[in-house]
Amino acid sequence: MTALLDRLGARAGAVAAVVGVGLCTGGLGGRPQPPPVVTVAIHHSRFVPDRLVLPAGRLVRIVVRNEDPIDHELVLGDLAVQARHEHGTDRVHHESGAVSVPADSTAATTWTLPRGQPAFFGCHLPGHWAYGMQGLVVPA
Repeated sequence: MTALLDRLGARAGAVAAVVGVGLCTGGLGGRPQPPPVVTVAIHHSRFVPDRLVLPAGRLVRIVVRNEDPIDHELVLGDLAVQARHEHGTDRVHHESGAVSVPADSTAATTWTLPRGQPAFFGCHLPGHWAYGMQGLVVPA
């Protein structure tokens, strides 16, 4: 895991998506606001950005824009989640934090970054994770 963190940290320094911490607190009249939104593009089988800065403990909506002519997915979670998806057989995802994104399309998922643990995202279609379709999630 340390090698993955080192590689992602070095590569992701240039680009990061940041979601404001205060965006999903109460709105006018005490009505809850929709979760903040972050957009991730997939271009040439890479996530852009490949480092997300998200508020820990808050629900965030993640919109994934697949600009490639092949299918991809985005799976968020710790290394155990990544391993389960890397070695699993599900082609379509229905749980929070995982979404299948067909070629040249956009899809979305919601997810909450757990407090106190590193998180990652990746594509686990055959060979994609090994190719480098991975990213790091850090708390804001």
